[in-house]
Amino acid sequence: MIKNIKIVAVLTFICILCAFLLSLVNILARDEIEKNQRREIEEAIFNLSPLTKRIEIFSLDNDKVYRLLDQDNNLVGYGFIAQGNGYQGTIKILVVTNQSLDELEGIEIIESSETPGLGGRIREEFFKDQFKKLKVQPQIECVKDGKKKANQIQAITSATISSRLAVDIVNQKIKDIRDNINNESK
Repeated sequence: MIKNIKIVAVLTFICILCAFLLSLVNILARDEIEKNQRREIEEAIFNLSPLTKRIEIFSLDNDKVYRLLDQDNNLVGYGFIAQGNGYQGTIKILVVTNQSLDELEGIEIIESSETPGLGGRIREEFFKDQFKKLKVQPQIECVKDGKKKANQIQAITSATISSRLAVDIVNQKIKDIRDNINNESK
C-alpha cells in the first residue's frame, strides 16, 4: 500500500514538474512565436499584393485589419484573417482584397488541420491560385464542374466539403469587413 502511494506521489510530482516546464517554455517563447506569425502574414501580404509597400494595422470590431498602402501612401487594398470551422478543425485564411473590397488579390492558408491528401489540399497552389483576381460580388461560389463565372472556384475533387467551407469562411469575413468599414466611414 505504501509502495503504491509512493509511486502515485512520484508520478504526480513528475506530471506537475512537466506541466510547469511546458508552461514556462510557452511563456518564454510566446513573443517569438507572435513575431514569427506577424512576419509570415506580412510576407504573404507582400506576395499577394505586389503594389503594397507599407502596411498599417487597425482594429475593426475586434478584428485586426491590415490597410495596404503603396509608395505614395495611397490605399491599394485590405488584408485580414478569416477564420472558421473546417471539416476537421479550424481553418485560418489570410485574405487580401483590393481597396473597394470587390475583388480578391489572393488568399493564403495560415492554419488548417484538414485531412492530408484530401481537404488538406486547400493549402496547394492550384486551389489558392483560383482566388487571384476573383470577384467577390456576388459572393464567391464553389462549383464541382469547372469555373464558368468570375466569382467561381472549382472544388477539390474528393474534398468538396473543405473547399466549400473555405469559400464560406472567406465570404462571411468579407461581408463582415465590408459592413464594418462602411459603418466606420459614415
